[in-house]
Amino acid sequence: MPEKTFDPAAPRVVKGMPSVELDRAEFERRFRARFADPLFADVEDELRAVIDTAWLSYSEHRKSPRTRKAGPEFADASYDLSLDWLAARDAIQSAAARHRDASLPGRVLVVNASSRSDQTCPGEMSKSYRLAGEAQSVIENAGLEVDLLDLSVLASEYGRVIHPCKACVSTAMPLCHWPCSCYPNHSLGQSQDWMNEIYPRWVAAHGILIVTPVNWYHVPSGLKLMIDRLVCADGGNPDPTRTHGKNPAEAKAIELEGWDYPKHLAGRAFAVVVHGDVAGVDEVKHALCEWLDWMGLVRAGAGGAVDRYIGYYEPYATSHDALDRDVAVQDEARNAALALVERVRQIRSGTYHKPDAGLTPPRKK
Repeated sequence: MPEKTFDPAAPRVVKGMPSVELDRAEFERRFRARFADPLFADVEDELRAVIDTAWLSYSEHRKSPRTRKAGPEFADASYDLSLDWLAARDAIQSAAARHRDASLPGRVLVVNASSRSDQTCPGEMSKSYRLAGEAQSVIENAGLEVDLLDLSVLASEYGRVIHPCKACVSTAMPLCHWPCSCYPNHSLGQSQDWMNEIYPRWVAAHGILIVTPVNWYHVPSGLKLMIDRLVCADGGNPDPTRTHGKNPAEAKAIELEGWDYPKHLAGRAFAVVVHGDVAGVDEVKHALCEWLDWMGLVRAGAGGAVDRYIGYYEPYATSHDALDRDVAVQDEARNAALALVERVRQIRSGTYHKPDAGLTPPRKK
């Protein structure tokens, strides 16, 4: 066989995975699974009409059925851009304007990463939620605004979904759009994606505080979903018309021509509070800090990175009692919030300068 040569003008797109297309019967079986409650038997005719329409949307691959022409601000003014994506982009731009407005108070996004909630199966609030509340009080008393992002609602609230990242970055960075354009995908029923509301909340914030438990040596699944979907904030393409939606060959060519990997959240401050029962807190703290460092956020200092055990090897049934007794951990959570407040003030006043701010990032020649 002739030796394969690399042509940068036509980068290779590798395919070969089996088809995931469903036939009509399997599509209907899965669709009807959402309506198993006998109450829906009284609207069978209406449900049948909805199934017929949903099948048409699916079989015609109507991912983004509502669009408009991109207009002159984009590379290809004639490209049909999704109205869903444009709305998310507009929300991010408004949040960025709020972030830049020095006349407004600083804002901190406090993330409760635990999935446990007294509004669903566990029947009890999480320790993370309590510690996030302690941090919120400290930050508000310092004169900053708090936006509490409670990820537990992914498990307790109707219609709250963060869909998984599809790893467009690994095909080519320009294929990953900022904000993410993978969702909603109406033809696959992948709607109600919460990230289009979460992106502006990160953008508007001057500081981020993540309070999380350790779940099996890792962060909780809701937090990991959000982390993965924030990849578009680290190098993402703000103009989907350059890749004409999801055209992998075009995205590869653009990346090989030279891509600047814009860090859309750089310069914000961060702190983390990680707690566990018997293992894993250091690894999770390290992973979170490394991730946020990589995205260009600024650590709040040693006091802004907490990893502690609460009720070490004690029963789960009394874990809230253990937290009540552990006033030192409560103090450390509050101190992490105070460290973050100070870093936010330094950044906003211009008195903090990253030591490596003037360095040129390494690039392979």
